[in-house]
Amino acid sequence: MNGIFLLDKPLNISSNAALQKVKRLFRAKKAGHTGSLDPLATGMLPICFGDATKFCQYLLDSDKTYSVTMKLGVRTTTSDAEGEIISTRPVPNFTVETINTAFNFFRGETQQIPSMFSALKHNGVPLYEYARKGITIERPSRTIKIYELILLSVENDYVSFTVKCSKGTYVRTIVDDFGEQLGCGAHVTKLRRLSVGPYPESGMMTIEKLESLIQADNFSANNILLSMDSAVTHWPAVLFSSAHTTALKQGQSVISPDAPHSHWIRLIDHHGEFFGIGEVLSDGKIVSRRLISL
Repeated sequence: MNGIFLLDKPLNISSNAALQKVKRLFRAKKAGHTGSLDPLATGMLPICFGDATKFCQYLLDSDKTYSVTMKLGVRTTTSDAEGEIISTRPVPNFTVETINTAFNFFRGETQQIPSMFSALKHNGVPLYEYARKGITIERPSRTIKIYELILLSVENDYVSFTVKCSKGTYVRTIVDDFGEQLGCGAHVTKLRRLSVGPYPESGMMTIEKLESLIQADNFSANNILLSMDSAVTHWPAVLFSSAHTTALKQGQSVISPDAPHSHWIRLIDHHGEFFGIGEVLSDGKIVSRRLISL
């Protein structure tokens, strides 16, 4: 079984636990998810089956959109509701205009220092493991990009917004930094991932819905799984002859007059079937980089 399933991950379950449950439901042998969501978070968790796992990395590198609610006045160790309270400060009577103006500091390209409670590794160990032992590791800042940050509401001490961001962006860190900029502190109380790369919110399915579909007599996984190349539809597709297809599958380079100048391409065989991804080299030659086993 090869393809991609867009799980609407429920609250209070780890990404790996959700993956294992979906894997059992599909009775799949090989599966992996593309980018963890904390137990506190809900929403889109793309799960790749079979050969689709070869393309997980390209979804990890994709832009993502989140719906976020933060509480002002309280700062926590993990920058979310699961952490211990570090400080409690009074919250001024902020207007919508004040909050929106403060968001301007985060819009566009900025530098972000990842949280100590992130899954980034130092000497092979996740940072959160050090944090739980009270150890702080120096982390270099990284460049992130906030394409869109839309304020939805300001009610009492709660602020809701949506954010579209580049890979490697930690929403919890945005909220913590925002709270410090306002001078009152803040932490995430609700986090939902709405989209990953090319996949819209409407494509998600809950575990309950999946369970009900699987129980139907006419159930077919092919009816709900997305194609393997749906993860890289933003790359141009190039059609190859039978001879060129064979050569690429054997690790040889080929030249195609139809090849664009772009770096990465989708490889399509003479039957119109996707069989992997390739790279267009500086001399115009094309080489395969990831091939499916079919």
